[in-house]
Amino acid sequence: MDFITILGLTAATITTASFLPQVIKTLKTRQTKDLSLGMYLAMVVGFSLWLIYGLLVKDIPIISANAIGTTLALIILVLKIKHG
Repeated sequence: MDFITILGLTAATITTASFLPQVIKTLKTRQTKDLSLGMYLAMVVGFSLWLIYGLLVKDIPIISANAIGTTLALIILVLKIKHG
């Protein structure tokens, strides 16, 4: 694996992991009142589009980060819709 791929995977891991504390807290408390529905809608759409782009250009860091990011943002979005 070359340096650029390692750099991309490292950046993808750090930025994607930044969603974990919010997901864990939201799953534990079911409190979503203060979370922005619009922001999580935009994040799911944005992550999904980046994922499609990554698949088209066959870029592993983009694919992995955005597949995980889509999943995490989608979890929060579903909880936001369900628990208001």
